Amino acid sequence: MSNKEDAMYVMQNQAPGETGFPGIEHATLAGSANGLRHLSIWQQSVAPGAATPPHRHACEEVVLCTAGEGELHIDGRIERFGADTTVVIPANVDHQILSVGERPLAFVAVLGMTPVQVQFPDGAPIALPWPT
Repeated sequence: MSNKEDAMYVMQNQAPGETGFPGIEHATLAGSANGLRHLSIWQQSVAPGAATPPHRHACEEVVLCTAGEGELHIDGRIERFGADTTVVIPANVDHQILSVGERPLAFVAVLGMTPVQVQFPDGAPIALPWPT
């Protein structure tokens, strides 16, 4: 935002909504549309049995899990996590998050860029269906 008079410092969070990715609901809590230049905050819910596509991005990501159970597939490893855990994902590393519990996996993701540019492991871009 170029004008401090137009700046919004406090915003009401929106509930995550459908995305077009099966089983994934998303809300962008803050990002480039809010005047940020280096940070995006996302809230997501992943239905039991659903998963993000395998992907990577050119920034670090921190995932703060608030509910459910998940698996992080990264570097040929599978790391399980649940509520009240933090997942750290380095930049440019292929990864995937799966919901493996009986309830939806809920988390807030903090990404070190905005807008976030996401790619499949083969380098093809993923068009995100939400504001980044």
